[in-house]
Amino acid sequence: MKKSTYVSIIIAIILLFGVFLYVASQFSLVEPVGRLTITKVGNPDMFPGHANAEVLSEYAAKKGSKCILVVHYGGDSNYRNFDEDEQILAPDGVSVLELAFVDPSTYKTYVDWGEVIQTFLFGIPEDRYDYKADGIYFNTLDEALNYIDRLAVDRGQEGPIPMFYHGTVREGDPYLNPGCGFPLYTQIAWKYYGRLGAYYYIAKGLIWPYISNKYYPYEISHLSDLQRLYNYNQLNYR
Repeated sequence: MKKSTYVSIIIAIILLFGVFLYVASQFSLVEPVGRLTITKVGNPDMFPGHANAEVLSEYAAKKGSKCILVVHYGGDSNYRNFDEDEQILAPDGVSVLELAFVDPSTYKTYVDWGEVIQTFLFGIPEDRYDYKADGIYFNTLDEALNYIDRLAVDRGQEGPIPMFYHGTVREGDPYLNPGCGFPLYTQIAWKYYGRLGAYYYIAKGLIWPYISNKYYPYEISHLSDLQRLYNYNQLNYR
């Protein structure tokens, strides 16, 4: 087979995959964007006026979306939705919706590489986690996503909701640890876009903060200080 034929086949596969992702996005609740940030600059994770809530609202407004979803690893927060002002691009503001997975076995800040490999190969079992939004616990992902969908409909959302995962790492290297909310981002992407779609959105999403989050240069240049301040409860603003 000629080299040009191989190239044509590869291009055709890429185009078909692109069409698949586009069509899937038209029927999906969310459109995965990627990792929001690399470490905490303020605690709690999200609140009106938080630097990364600003980043979220700016992104949503540019996309013409009334809502945006950020997913987390469940800690002490209730993960309440709130409105963030974006006066220039969205005079009515943007609704930041939050959803967390709760690991019933333990709370981990480290990377369990065995679990990472299993997740990469087989996805996340439906009964692996519980979920929390607005202080409400859900037993299944479907129940949690139905709740998020109702919130978005109430706010006039049209089309898929842009979805980020929080991505913060409280200790260690953020390049090796994908950060807070990564398993839930993977699970939701896999649910709506299948295995290959999830792989694509994982790869694309991992680089998002390094090229698109305007606070990344500050975060990476002050990483150890910010991690230390957070772990000593000195980043608490609310």
